[in-house]
Amino acid sequence: MQLFHDPKYDFSKVTMEYVDRGSPGDRSIVSGVQVTRLDAQYIEVDAITHTACIPYHRLRNIFYDDTEVWGLHTDDKNESMR
Repeated sequence: MQLFHDPKYDFSKVTMEYVDRGSPGDRSIVSGVQVTRLDAQYIEVDAITHTACIPYHRLRNIFYDDTEVWGLHTDDKNESMR
């Protein structure tokens, strides 16, 4: 993820929306300051009480400074269970 590795970006300005079954609307948002590591299969996030692993296929939108820079725009009715 270029936003994480490229020094011209401030990763604290990144927010990511992801599928989080059971949360309101089945979506949650994580801030770039919470990301502790990018693994090959998932993003590690400091969730205060534990480290959470969010698989990349659950990401739906990435914003930089409140501007969408990436989005997976699907019809939720046709979205496969992940």
